[in-house]
Amino acid sequence: MLTQRLTVMADSRVRRQGLSGQNDAVPSTSLPLPLSFDACYRAASGRDERWDGRFYLGVTSTGIYCRPSCPARKPKPENCRFFPTAAACVAAGFRACKRCRPDALPGSRDWDHRGDLVARAVRRIRDGAVDELGVAGLARDLAVSERHLRRILLDEIGATPLQLARTRRAHAARTLIEQTTLPLTDVAFASGFGSIRQFGETMREEFGVAPSALGRREGASDPATDGGPVAADLPRIALRLQTRAPFDGVATRAFLSAHAIPGRDEIDAVAFTTAHALDVPGGTASVKIAWAEVPDVSEQLSPTLGVPVVLTLPSLADTMPAIQVVRRMLDLDADPHQIAAALSPHPLLAPLVAARPGLRLPGARDPHEFALATVLGQQVTLAGARTLQGRLVAAFADAPPDSGANQRFAGRISAARIAAETPESLRATLRITGARAATLTLLAAALAEGLDLSPGADRERARAELLDLRGIGPWTVELIAMRALGDPDAYPSGDLILRRSLGVDSPREADHIAEPWRPYRGYATQFLWADFLADAGTKESA
Repeated sequence: MLTQRLTVMADSRVRRQGLSGQNDAVPSTSLPLPLSFDACYRAASGRDERWDGRFYLGVTSTGIYCRPSCPARKPKPENCRFFPTAAACVAAGFRACKRCRPDALPGSRDWDHRGDLVARAVRRIRDGAVDELGVAGLARDLAVSERHLRRILLDEIGATPLQLARTRRAHAARTLIEQTTLPLTDVAFASGFGSIRQFGETMREEFGVAPSALGRREGASDPATDGGPVAADLPRIALRLQTRAPFDGVATRAFLSAHAIPGRDEIDAVAFTTAHALDVPGGTASVKIAWAEVPDVSEQLSPTLGVPVVLTLPSLADTMPAIQVVRRMLDLDADPHQIAAALSPHPLLAPLVAARPGLRLPGARDPHEFALATVLGQQVTLAGARTLQGRLVAAFADAPPDSGANQRFAGRISAARIAAETPESLRATLRITGARAATLTLLAAALAEGLDLSPGADRERARAELLDLRGIGPWTVELIAMRALGDPDAYPSGDLILRRSLGVDSPREADHIAEPWRPYRGYATQFLWADFLADAGTKESA
């Protein structure tokens, strides 16, 4: 659907309720929304859950912002303002509704469809760039001035980089307050705030009350007792990460199990859990996922559900980076209804989408690891790829911490150490062909020199730089784009299984068939792969 523009000027009354003590100007320009004003108002009047998280309703008569499905009586049109993000609502002086809890919505992948500067900035802020680098560092990474970055975000989103980061922290803090027994001081630092004062001010701006007034829900998890013994000096946090239903937990767990790397992942088929190393600023964290507690798709009756995880962290400051990695790994910000609506009109995909509601597109926990592992896994079976990837981890992972519960997991794979090897030494260490060893050293050198494959990267530049490396072709590039760069439209048209499932012989034919599937060709590929592999498995067992 073409983006339409809508004026979202806050009236003088709302402006007087604006964010005190901030220099972030309230935008007076038009902001892009997925629907016209009339369509937004109809969706909100009909309490249409499909638009939750894709736009927000600000009510000028109350100073409250809501999700479209809020059960409260809808205001008159002249009292409504619509915004593309929660941060834009706060920047305009609104605070979150206590009834519909728009702050509790799962994330959105709407910004992942685009490759322009605004979308890249939003993705980087979502991944914690402002917390790690500050606004100046983010602008420097994007090769623009702070002023230009601030202006384009205000024009398109209605909030500055700092406001987007503050809203992100506030929403994370409320989740920790409600789901854990952490003291408020620990909550503040775990959610990225630099001081208790900043924490209190931001929470009041976002929710209209002090953090201590938010209260805790019954059954909040105790990180000291959840999940068994752990080293006393390692924080542990048990959470239920929200996602939109349906969520196919069985398929997601199967994917993680099939792609588990020795030393970095543990699969417990008896307890029906998986555990995974996470690379965070403080070192190596880990997540344990209790898949048995994720209901079957047929039993998911609410619009959202929580995926139970236990995080073990080097420090509380690593909480938000770890959560974001897990959300990316499990594709928790996907909107299955949006994807189904886009793909179901196509006859080839309609039965596949209907048969597998909630199928996700799992992302890479670490872009460097995934790119290197993908090169190793070319033209070998999954089992063979896991063996080679295990050797890579054993030889080139960063040293684990001296003690603690995460010592059983290897650290991040060091591209610099691989780049320092000769193709001959790498060939002997990993027991691979000389051609593959040469490609691996070229890729490792590019990564060590700054090749950006993160979700906030310039995707076209990353694709071009990968293709310039000898031994890396379009299939590898598109797979890296799909899992590491997070491009939902990545499409490995040369993939043999994909072409067989489409019934075509050439990548050009596969490209032509998939053109109407944009911007979800990555999800279409996932459905096609799943269907083909399931059929193959049935034939083998017959």
